[in-house]
Amino acid sequence: MSANGQIIGICGGSGSGKTSVLNGIKEKLSGHSITYISMDDYYLPRDKQYTDENGIKNFDLPTAMDTQQLVQDLDTLESGQQVTKSQYTFNNAKAKESTITLYPAKVYIIEGLFIYHYAELKERFDLKIYVDASIDQKIIRRIKRDQTERNYPLEDVLYRYEHHVMPSYKAYIQKYKAEADLIINNYNTYDKGLDVLVNHLKTLTTHASIQP
Repeated sequence: MSANGQIIGICGGSGSGKTSVLNGIKEKLSGHSITYISMDDYYLPRDKQYTDENGIKNFDLPTAMDTQQLVQDLDTLESGQQVTKSQYTFNNAKAKESTITLYPAKVYIIEGLFIYHYAELKERFDLKIYVDASIDQKIIRRIKRDQTERNYPLEDVLYRYEHHVMPSYKAYIQKYKAEADLIINNYNTYDKGLDVLVNHLKTLTTHASIQP
């Protein structure tokens, strides 16, 4: 455990419900000393992304993320300093650019696809959460999200799911389910799993202390 706050991970396949669980925590624990870090905000620039054999950029690889910057920002937070950075917009021309500020806290929750794949990050987690759902549910959620939030056409979403998302899930994400401390099943509802996690976080943020 970090001397300056507990570090909790939330992982799972694309469309499993990681962001929904994270939003549920935020809603139930508003005002508690928790800093939320999304791996999505650490995507490398488009020109540094791998291009597949059909000329399509593959953002669903561990190499798509600037892990070194995330670790550096985590070190900065644990030293008692805040971090200000750009929020990633997924190449959505309709989205407005914005910045986010991360603050030192008693608990840091890091959410993302590959957070348990990176050795330098995995070893720092005090608690590893895995959000699970069926393949059908995940692809439906992915289609809805990418069309609505990221302005991706349906054909593009389906291509990426078949050629990028699923191969990556099988290679870099699925195997870490067996190593999770808590699995939140999001097949019908994640309410019970969320309640367990929220109660644990209440204890941490009430009794934990941050050393200067």
